[in-house]
Amino acid sequence: MTAAKTYDVRTHGCQMNVHDSERIAGLLETAGYVDLASLPEGERAETADVVVFNTCAVRENADNKLYGNVGQLRPAKQRNPDMQIAVGGCMAQKDREQITERAPWVDVVFGTHNIGSLPALLDRARHNREAQVEILESLETFPSTLPTRRDSAYAGWTSISVGCNNTCTFCIVPALRGKEKDRRPGEILAELEALVDQGVVEITLLGQNVNSYGVEFGDRYAFGKLLRACGEIEGLERVRFTSPHPAAFTDDVIDAMAETPNVMPSLHMPLQAGSDRVLKAMRRSYRSERFLGILDRVRERIPHAAITTDLIVGFPGETEEDFAETMRVVEASRFASAFTFQYSIRPGTPAAEMADQVPKPVVQERFERLVALQDEISWAENRGQEGETLEVLVATGEGRKDERTDRISGRARDNRLVHVAVPQGAERPRPGDVVEAEVTYGAPHHLLADSGLTGGTYRVRRSAGGDAWERAQAQPSGKPAVSLGMPRIGAPEPVEVPTAPCGA
Repeated sequence: MTAAKTYDVRTHGCQMNVHDSERIAGLLETAGYVDLASLPEGERAETADVVVFNTCAVRENADNKLYGNVGQLRPAKQRNPDMQIAVGGCMAQKDREQITERAPWVDVVFGTHNIGSLPALLDRARHNREAQVEILESLETFPSTLPTRRDSAYAGWTSISVGCNNTCTFCIVPALRGKEKDRRPGEILAELEALVDQGVVEITLLGQNVNSYGVEFGDRYAFGKLLRACGEIEGLERVRFTSPHPAAFTDDVIDAMAETPNVMPSLHMPLQAGSDRVLKAMRRSYRSERFLGILDRVRERIPHAAITTDLIVGFPGETEEDFAETMRVVEASRFASAFTFQYSIRPGTPAAEMADQVPKPVVQERFERLVALQDEISWAENRGQEGETLEVLVATGEGRKDERTDRISGRARDNRLVHVAVPQGAERPRPGDVVEAEVTYGAPHHLLADSGLTGGTYRVRRSAGGDAWERAQAQPSGKPAVSLGMPRIGAPEPVEVPTAPCGA
């Protein structure tokens, strides 16, 4: 019997890419491929028969990373010409035929709009013995219709929209993901209910700009309504979303967050810069005072909300005065944490052509100052959590030292990372279960909850998520089985209609 071909999906970039990779894995499994990582080590080849790179074009040096990774596979391809290499995601959408020109050993290039074509493209490349490059300019089928191989049994992603209508001068995403396309609320809610039926207890709603959801079907309050509808789904314990845009963030969304118990008190609100002059050059349609006003209203309605952000240092033309404004707004904002980036040129964006590019040493020095300030704030905010009893959803992969320190790790309701000590002889929660413990120390980037070691709070609540994780351990990969896409495709099941008796 011929052994099944194996696959390996390697993901770079944002949560949307992580979710797309789950779809890619589902497609490949449905086509008969087997996850290389699911095989016992003794039966596992060094390289899979099909390696898929799901790429990012936003992060610095994304192209160097892609071609470096693809180059590392060239010897494997030379040893095994039947091996196939596919490149998808934003870099594929951007570079297209350039990828096969620079790396002729790549077999398939597919874009952000045609993930579902991958198995057919692999077959065609194998049959024709030549590279297949297929890029669509717009989304034809929403990815939710594709089968999915989720990484987690107890937590899931759901796309509510794809694409973006904003025109930020530093961002290439609208050019690669296209204009915003929204799913209908009923389709989203049906997918959420299906995930909950499979044991998922936490769902993150995804979109390039989630709070503009509804623009395509003319309802500017659609996102707040969707959050409230999530609150009606029995068994859905935690709802998160990413990422909103300050310009479109309205009070009805704040009210929905405050009034819907399973919508978590965490908010990622990208600032990018604190200088109004720089925000205008970035074409971000809000200013610093509006941004701070949003944070004030969120904290008024949700006092314990943890707010995180994105920051760019060294945007073209940024002066020391502009940077001082960013420092001022960051200090006033009291973010729980921040993803801070040094500006780097993205070919194809308006900012790439701007004058007054800031010298690298200046950007580095400002970056270090900003990171130091935010670390100081994060530490102070986390110290403020000491003595609080938190509900932690236990997760895999969150604590690198868990085995050595006899702890379990996961996220609090506000999304802070918490490491919880397990008292000797106490019940050990499974991933997907919930544990309550008191914070004993707030470190800059995590919390320690060791209260159970001294007779303090330590309570475990077994959940449907933990049950789902336990079921998944029976799978060779330790992941849930492939689930079919939503909505279902094809004719509905025939409905038997009772026939009325003659003369009725």
